[in-house]
Amino acid sequence: MTSMIRRETMGAQLGGLLRSAILSGEFEPGDAVTETGLALRFGVSRGPMREAMRQLMDEGLLVTVPYTGTRVLQLTSTDIDDIYSMRICLEIFAFEQIWARRDQAFREALLARHHALLSAIDAGDDIRSIDAELDLHGLAYETCANGILLTSWGAIRARLQLYWAAHHRAHGIMGPKRESHDDYVRLALGDSCEQMKDEIRDHMRRGLGKTMAFVASIEAEKAETNRRMT
Repeated sequence: MTSMIRRETMGAQLGGLLRSAILSGEFEPGDAVTETGLALRFGVSRGPMREAMRQLMDEGLLVTVPYTGTRVLQLTSTDIDDIYSMRICLEIFAFEQIWARRDQAFREALLARHHALLSAIDAGDDIRSIDAELDLHGLAYETCANGILLTSWGAIRARLQLYWAAHHRAHGIMGPKRESHDDYVRLALGDSCEQMKDEIRDHMRRGLGKTMAFVASIEAEKAETNRRMT
């Protein structure tokens, strides 16, 4: 039993290392990865590496493409549009469900997560700021305690992590603007659910516009590269 726990712990640790390597840009969207190659890279056996890869597949950061193998997730502009459309619906639903149940614990948790986001931004830690921003948005889903909703958020979160990290690297951005979630937090703790839902729609549309522009630029670069090769 002890040996099994160690193997699971090693797999989880490797999952964290691999996730960091992907988000930091060591592996770009679309890059192929293999169990053997990653095991050699991290100096471990294939068993825990297989577990780590499965963990990231569950999160959505790695995908298996038929006849091609396992690759780092690469989304199209259509995928991004779909994700944000779904995210607006899910987050509004979450707040509708928890609105009457917001208590002092929710208030303290939201303020603590906002503080963690500001600390990460002030430290210039891009990856931590992305995690902290998603943790802030994740509180409504967690408070809702709806398993299907939480699973859906987990799948969206992984995809947002990957593309925000790539977008920030490409444009030299170190996390979101410091004031970007002030209205979100204020209204999430306020008296009007309708105002909060309006803020969610506006907040998501701003994020969608930035992400879509970045993904479109990648698609244009690839199309030009393919044109030159033909």
